[in-house]
Amino acid sequence: MFERLEAILERYEKINEMMADPAIVTDIKKLTELSKEQRGLEETVNVYTEYKEIAASIEDLKEMAKDSDPEISEMAEMELEELKPRLPQLEERLEILLIPKDPNDEKNVIVEIRGAAGGDEANIFASDLYRMYTKYAEVKGWKIQVMNVDYSESGGMSQVEFMISGESVYSHMKYESGAHRVQRVPATESQGRIHTSTATVLVMPEAEDVDIEVSMNDIRVDTFCSSGPGGQSVNTTKSAVRLTHVPTGIVVSCQDGKSQHENKANALKVLKARIYDSILQERLEAEGEERRSKIGTGERSEKIRTYNYPQNRVTDHRIGFTIQQLDRVMEGKLEPVVEALITEEQKRKLAAQD
Repeated sequence: MFERLEAILERYEKINEMMADPAIVTDIKKLTELSKEQRGLEETVNVYTEYKEIAASIEDLKEMAKDSDPEISEMAEMELEELKPRLPQLEERLEILLIPKDPNDEKNVIVEIRGAAGGDEANIFASDLYRMYTKYAEVKGWKIQVMNVDYSESGGMSQVEFMISGESVYSHMKYESGAHRVQRVPATESQGRIHTSTATVLVMPEAEDVDIEVSMNDIRVDTFCSSGPGGQSVNTTKSAVRLTHVPTGIVVSCQDGKSQHENKANALKVLKARIYDSILQERLEAEGEERRSKIGTGERSEKIRTYNYPQNRVTDHRIGFTIQQLDRVMEGKLEPVVEALITEEQKRKLAAQD
């Protein structure tokens, strides 16, 4: 472990030197890559530096504890008692930090929510999930940008696509992809029967130009009038945009922007994210064994979570985690669920390394 940590420290110092090189400062692409790598190593370097400092202090204090002066010896013993427990804590933290990171963890995400089984109630649940994620983004200090919405006639959203940008968004949101199930009494249910409905969530890391290259020559652009709930036209100019990536057949529409230019730019972001996501899924299929240790990248149709309103319960089926705080979760207090998922994935990866 310590050989790896020394290699990381050496690489971190090398990156700092390279970023001060005038030839690299003017190379924006190279500078961006180095800055990203530097950020990825920073926490490990800081914790390892603290570990080395405490280890050195402990050695010095051991020598002081042998001093013939009782006061100096006693003071050293007291400080040793305080410092010794810190080393195993830092070692445990370093083991977790040395787990190979998902290269997408620092990225922004594009999220798609669709009403699935359950008709009108599924669309209402889809809008509830959208609200939950916007509240969660507020808690985390992230920003939300709606890119496309299809409202249903009876209320709710049949589909919504939005971007969440901020610090390490994908590392927290990647666990949300899959089928979400709700159990509750719909407002239209006169006899108080509990209905079960589902909505699907797809979380895709934002694709950067360094990740993939998409040629505009491969994209067909169509424009049309944007529409509101029930298909009614809300604008007579062709500001809505549909992009079709001919090689893959991936189609993206966007109509929530104020202009055709804005909608085209937003649609292109979603299109790139979809293409990048399809590449990631192919890689995961090839990885096989490694995929089984990951929680946030299972089958997209997999039922991952149940929201039971009568019992005020949220259950994540992938790790058997249950919390009786559905009301808080729906207000964006999603952190206990996400933390449980992160902890479980870390355990699985540590076990895979042994």
